[in-house]
Amino acid sequence: MGFFNDLGKKTSEATSKITKETKLKMKINENKGKVSDLYEEIGKKVYEKHVREEEIVIKEELAQECAKLDELCKEIEEARKEILTLNQKKVCSKCYAEIDKEAQFCPKCGERQTAEETVLEKAEEKLEEAEIKPEKEVEAEEIKEKLEEKNNK
Repeated sequence: MGFFNDLGKKTSEATSKITKETKLKMKINENKGKVSDLYEEIGKKVYEKHVREEEIVIKEELAQECAKLDELCKEIEEARKEILTLNQKKVCSKCYAEIDKEAQFCPKCGERQTAEETVLEKAEEKLEEAEIKPEKEVEAEEIKEKLEEKNNK
């Protein structure tokens, strides 16, 4: 019976991952459509100024559209990063190819990859460097053990 439970869990986890990745990709595509619409709107405003032979002041007249573009691009990038994390991937620091998270060299361009410290590793490092009061040593040791346990998973 344990085999079927494990199989069910793995299937459920895989389905959940696929569902989440699909939602993120849909969000990216939706935002790309909005970006295209904003580009078109900006282009129309610029062309209208050109036709009327008016001066184009981007800072004043297009600031709102540019701010929307910035926000959409930020959301797209966050969704891409989340998809990479879901798939245990990262982006090469040189050629921007998708590579395995644990890769030390990019298989496409050969660039050596820098090791990314996880949040848990950073927390553990800070705990090591911290000056701990004698009355808090037991508590600090317990936290350290929990961090090491989570980091090894």
